[in-house]
Amino acid sequence: MRYLTDRAVQSRHDSVFPWGTFTVNVTGSLILGLLTGAVTEGAAGPGLQLFLGTGLCGALTTYSTFSYETLRLAGTGALGYAAANVVASTATALGAAFAGAALAGAVWG
Repeated sequence: MRYLTDRAVQSRHDSVFPWGTFTVNVTGSLILGLLTGAVTEGAAGPGLQLFLGTGLCGALTTYSTFSYETLRLAGTGALGYAAANVVASTATALGAAFAGAALAGAVWG
């Protein structure tokens, strides 16, 4: 799923920025935030969170590819893209996790 999503997204961008990995990591963070919020609100059990959080989100997201692509960008002299990847990926993924939790609170709270 990660590979197919990555390739589909990256094929639509003519850039060295790793949009595919960025997309899967932000999407996985949003889903994990939503799951966490659902458990907090009592709409889902911790077993479901563990199963989908570890299984789906763990299979979808990839910290190792994020690290590799950042190092590759820096190694090829694309330092601006490398820095943008670190800042944008971290900030956006955290924001997506918080947004998912807030959405769960709004729906089930």
